[in-house]
Amino acid sequence: MSSVKIERPRGTRDFLPDEMEKRRAVERLMREIVESYGYREVCTPTFEHLELFTLKSGEGILEEIYAFKDKGGRDLALRPELTAPVMRLFVNECKVMPRPLRFYYFANCFRYERPQRGRYREFWQFGVELIGSDRPESEAEVIAIAYRILERLGLDFELRIGHVGVLRELLKDLNEEKSSKIMRLIDKGEMDELEEYMNELNLGELYEKIKEIVKVKGKSDVIERLDLKKDVKERITKVCSLCDAYEVEYSIDLSIVRGLDYYTGIVFEAYAEGLGAQKQVCGGGSYRLAHVFGGEDTPSTGFAIGFDRVMEVCKIEPERKLKIAVVNAGDYELALRVAENLRREVKAEIVMDVMGRSLKKQLSHFKDYDFALIVGKREVESGIYSLKDLKTGVQEKLNFEKVVEKLKKEVKE
Repeated sequence: MSSVKIERPRGTRDFLPDEMEKRRAVERLMREIVESYGYREVCTPTFEHLELFTLKSGEGILEEIYAFKDKGGRDLALRPELTAPVMRLFVNECKVMPRPLRFYYFANCFRYERPQRGRYREFWQFGVELIGSDRPESEAEVIAIAYRILERLGLDFELRIGHVGVLRELLKDLNEEKSSKIMRLIDKGEMDELEEYMNELNLGELYEKIKEIVKVKGKSDVIERLDLKKDVKERITKVCSLCDAYEVEYSIDLSIVRGLDYYTGIVFEAYAEGLGAQKQVCGGGSYRLAHVFGGEDTPSTGFAIGFDRVMEVCKIEPERKLKIAVVNAGDYELALRVAENLRREVKAEIVMDVMGRSLKKQLSHFKDYDFALIVGKREVESGIYSLKDLKTGVQEKLNFEKVVEKLKKEVKE
């Protein structure tokens, strides 16, 4: 029977150990930051009922996701994002929990789209949802957490804050289909197509107003110069003031609309250098979704970070572990027992040869490690072991306790 080489599916990746160590280091830092603000992790199924995603995004999303029928004929889909699943979880499981709820997640998602740099058919998202508060304090907290993560990861990035209410007010007299299309075109930055579409609708004057609004960019003082509804102006001003207290650097950008109908107020996005055209690494804002999934109308604020895009440009490197080789000098089982004892005492990478190599070949194989602990029958009977520093070549005779003491010191250093 001839063998067949099977390639991985298009738009997916394999990760080798070096890459996984870096990804885990970044993930640990993200978790550490959000947990310091009181957020706790939740986890939802990899697949959900298809309706969960079509309810908020319409049937058009079917072209973009992995949808399928199971053996019972149920319509299911691999999750394309995490906000909807987390809100379903909230409606199903968290009705009586005190508000606000601070949740975070880290998981893989799936979209059927053309793969390109930083965009894959299987990708990972890290995000938070603050559920139950519609106050500016909650919006500023979520923005600050996103900013802190990107800052700690060493990204060269820009954070922009907007408010969907500004453009929604201009479009309030249009039907949902027309206003949604206009918002999507603004979100994509397709102003020429927007102008053409609005002229077709005899809305040229309204287009000019929109064009002026989306040009508004700058520091928080630009808000004072705009003719906005009082509540919108006050909300943006207060959120900006709180972001200043958090020492968050940002600019106002009223062209940010996030492209999804469920956003209700403050929205924000972050863009990182080094990613070419696909430079957005984070997006979020205030929204209301719980009522769509059968719950109460509940205010929420959240964001999602595109983990794969962050990995393209982040500066974090995994901490290097101390690497120790326990070298078998004739009796593998004796060396194995010593290695197990050492693992109980020292937090390090402790490896033995499993290829039956000679003592000399073992030392050669492990030449890039930090230390070699040579263990044979004579060493075990005497209780004195040879610990060789493989970087300097210095070899010491030490009892087991001294070996542990020295290696623990090396781990700390």
